[in-house]
Order: sequence, then C-alpha cells, then structure tokens
Amino acid sequence: MAERREELLRAAVGQIEVRGVTAVRIADVASVLGVSNALVLYHFSTKEKLVAEAFTYAAEDDLAHLRKLLGRRTTALRRLRAAVRWYAPTGQAKGWRLWIEGWAAALREPVLREVTRNLDRRWKAAITEVITEGVAAGEFQCPDPATAALRLTALLDGLAVQTTAYEGAVSRTRTLEWADEALARELGLKREALTAARS
Repeated sequence: MAERREELLRAAVGQIEVRGVTAVRIADVASVLGVSNALVLYHFSTKEKLVAEAFTYAAEDDLAHLRKLLGRRTTALRRLRAAVRWYAPTGQAKGWRLWIEGWAAALREPVLREVTRNLDRRWKAAITEVITEGVAAGEFQCPDPATAALRLTALLDGLAVQTTAYEGAVSRTRTLEWADEALARELGLKREALTAARS
C-alpha cells in the first residue's frame, strides 16, 4: 500500500514537471503507471490533494539532504556555504521547475499554498538555526539570523526563476559568485573568507 502510494507520488511529480500543475490530470498520472483513475483517486481523493502531496514528497528529499549538509561536524560557515551552493539553481538541488510551478499554482490553490508555505518555512528555519549557531560560536556576526536566511533564500529563489525560465540569463559562474557575495555580506565577512571555508 505505501509502496503503491509512493509510486503514484513519483509519477505525479514527473507529470507536473512535464505538464505543469494546472494542466496535469489524474488520468496522466494513472496512464504513466498503467493503472485506473479510480486507483489514484482511492489514494488521494482529489487532484489538489495529489498535487499537494507530490510537492511534499519531492521537497522531502531536498530537505533531508539540506539537514545532512547542515548537520555535518564542521564549522557553521562551512555548512552554510555548502548548503547555499547546493541550493543555488546551478547546484544539485533538483526540482526548481517544479517549485516555480508550485508557487504559481499556490496563488489560486489554498491547499498547495499551505504546503509550499510550510516547506519554505522549514528551509528558512534550517538556515536560521545554523546562522545562529555560527554567531554563538563567534565565527561571524549576524544581528538577525532569521532575516538573513529570508534574504539569502529570496535571492536564490529569484535566481532560480531567472535560470529556469530564461535559460542563459545568468551564468552558472555569476550565480555562484552572487550566492557567495550574499552569504558573506549576511555574515559580516569578506568573500575571501568563504574560499577558506570550502567543504
């Protein structure tokens, strides 16, 4: 039962990436797996619930990887730089197209809005926690870790829109430079300090 549900969620994520949130149908997900629409509806009852759970499913992998990066036994600065570089749209974080689709659909769908808002809060909370740890350890200065995390993720989210929607608008090198510059600025450091913090 759990295995079938996970299979449906993976198929839903794939179809959302291909067709978009608004265009994807229960029938598309069922067709990919060669199952009936009724089976998909048995597990999720509505398209909105399927889409919301598919977003949660897709995000949990990235959140687990983020927790792994931020949980390493090294300095807060090294953990933060690794996380920011991984999260950046040129890094290995998957699903920027999926997230952009989700943000757009969340404007009209309250269930999806709540899901994406909750996932966004968890990202920011994880970054905030490590910034706070670094301040407490005297590694850097940051008077407001929560606001710093918000600014950092807002920059990366915006860059993701540029690189995903307008291919070639911002180069990979420039994206990583801007991410490093923003991180250094938020932590009251010179950018060169980040080079020494490579993980």
